[in-house]
Amino acid sequence: MKIKFLVDNRSGHAGLEKEHGLSIYLEADGRKILFDAGASDACIRNAEAMGVDLRAVDLAVVSHGHYDHTGGFPAFCRINEEAPIFIHKNAFRDSYGYTSDGSRKKDPSGIRWTQSQKEAMRSRFILTEGPVAITENIVITGTVPLSKGFHPTETFYYLNEDHAETEDDLSHEQCLVIREGDGISIFSGCCHRGVISALEAGMKMFPGEAVKLFVAGMHLYSTSEKNREHVIQQVVDQVLIEQRIRKLMPVHCTGEAAIQKLEQALGTQCIAAKTGDEFDEC
Repeated sequence: MKIKFLVDNRSGHAGLEKEHGLSIYLEADGRKILFDAGASDACIRNAEAMGVDLRAVDLAVVSHGHYDHTGGFPAFCRINEEAPIFIHKNAFRDSYGYTSDGSRKKDPSGIRWTQSQKEAMRSRFILTEGPVAITENIVITGTVPLSKGFHPTETFYYLNEDHAETEDDLSHEQCLVIREGDGISIFSGCCHRGVISALEAGMKMFPGEAVKLFVAGMHLYSTSEKNREHVIQQVVDQVLIEQRIRKLMPVHCTGEAAIQKLEQALGTQCIAAKTGDEFDEC
């Protein structure tokens, strides 16, 4: 399997753009996959600089309906005219969050495509809800079920059909799971439904298979400093020790402080990938 990080919050490669977003190019089981498309067209420009031909992508997967994972799709669809886009049916909510002082954030959290952009891409969408098998070795989980004891690190809202403010249950969050060789790799955009929830959802797609790689935005940057140590220790204990996952790649919304703590706790088991990083095997 080949993994190329087209966009992440961090970059160690000159000439490549970083942004608050995530986009990953993958090659596995004879398929070329785009997992998320960042917050802007940066993933398109970075792909060209990295020698990635997005015209050859076979399919795209949207981890969830937030702007920092979907911004590059209109540009992607102008380059690639055929690849289907697997997106959850609930991903189109006009969601937003609140600041620490209780006021609504100025910019929406959800997808920021214009209506014309959405209409132009509509025929490309394959709406998901439950698990979808792309091949016998590539599966999209559909809605990530909540694990026991889940507590969100950030809450989002949207207006329902009655225009009433409703808490977004983030049911549109889904993972990509790839089986290859001696185990599976799980990709999660933000783990809004919890790190453990994402991991368990991925493992259910291939029962009994070892998890050799877990690539995830863990959304720990918004966790209060008071709770961060506890949450990180929970990740270390439940994700790495109990499940015996070989490699963890914390990316995007994990947050710098949390990434440093994970690196200290896990040593070489933790690979903090950045924009421009490429891996053939992990």
